[in-house]
Amino acid sequence: MLSRLPALLAALWWGSLTTIGFLVVPLLFAHLPSPAMAGGMAARLFAAQTWVTVVCCVLLLLISRPKGEVTQYPWAQAAMVFIVGGLLLALLVQFGVAPRIVARQDLRLWHSVGSVMYALQWCCALVVLWRTLRATPAPT
Repeated sequence: MLSRLPALLAALWWGSLTTIGFLVVPLLFAHLPSPAMAGGMAARLFAAQTWVTVVCCVLLLLISRPKGEVTQYPWAQAAMVFIVGGLLLALLVQFGVAPRIVARQDLRLWHSVGSVMYALQWCCALVVLWRTLRATPAPT
C-alpha cells in the first residue's frame, strides 16, 4: 500500500485540478444567475484547491526518500522539479493573482495570468502522476 501512496497523492492532485478547473467552474458560470455569483464561488473553490495541492505536494516531498536515506526514490528523482513547481504555482496563484482578480484589478490580464499558471500547475501534476505510475510496482 505504501508503495502506491505517491501515485494516489498525484492522482488526487491532478484529478482535483481537472475536476475543479475544467468541469465545476465552467458549470458555475453556465448555470448560476450572475457572473459575480459564479466568480465568488469559483474563488472559494480555487482556494480550497490550493490547499489540496499544498497537502498533496508536501506529502509527496515527505515520502520522496526512505527514512534515514540521502537518496530519493526513483519516482521522486524524476518528479521533484514538477512537485515543487506545481506547489509554487498554486501558492503564487492563490496569494499573488487571486487577490487581484477579486479586486477586479486589470481583470483581463490577471485572469489570463491565473489561467496560464493553473494550466501549468495541471501539467506539473500530470507529469508527477505519470512518473509515479511508472515507478509503482505491479500487483502480485
